[in-house]
Amino acid sequence: MRVKETVTRYLEEKLFVKVNQEKTKVAYITDIKFLGFGFYIEKSGNVRITVHKKSKEKMKKRIKEITKRNRPISSKELAKELKEYITGWVNYYRIANMSKHLREIDSWMRRRIRMIYWKRWKLVRTRYRNLQKLGINKSKAWEWANTRKSYWHIANSFILKRTLTNEVLKIYGFISALDYYNSINL
Repeated sequence: MRVKETVTRYLEEKLFVKVNQEKTKVAYITDIKFLGFGFYIEKSGNVRITVHKKSKEKMKKRIKEITKRNRPISSKELAKELKEYITGWVNYYRIANMSKHLREIDSWMRRRIRMIYWKRWKLVRTRYRNLQKLGINKSKAWEWANTRKSYWHIANSFILKRTLTNEVLKIYGFISALDYYNSINL
């Protein structure tokens, strides 16, 4: 409390800044959330800006809503909606250090997109044809199309990682949050 009183007195008497007592608190730097941003201390002692944990959770929740399996939306509309959300989110938080977080989000988001494609190819015949279109030979395509594993499991399997690669997803219009972040933070 002594620190808060001293800082408040300095701000009000020397800098003539009005301090709202209800909103003001003294806390350790890593516990503070300000406009969705958090802070951390590097080994060197420097304080750096990051995206707060709650903001990351909110982003993941929103992407999960956009990529629900049962949404009646075309792939182009899905790619457009994801692109709009990701570019807006990354632009807002671009001053924060978030490469590691975006790498994890990209991986998880691509898995969700693959899951959606696999679910849309509901019939064995459709899966077989689409796997062949993506370059898999007939025998392997037939074997993989007849799998009984869940959509989420298949989305992380060799089957879809080999066919719906990151490059193919880019061609389909899905952007990488990390690539976009790196492009605006040159």
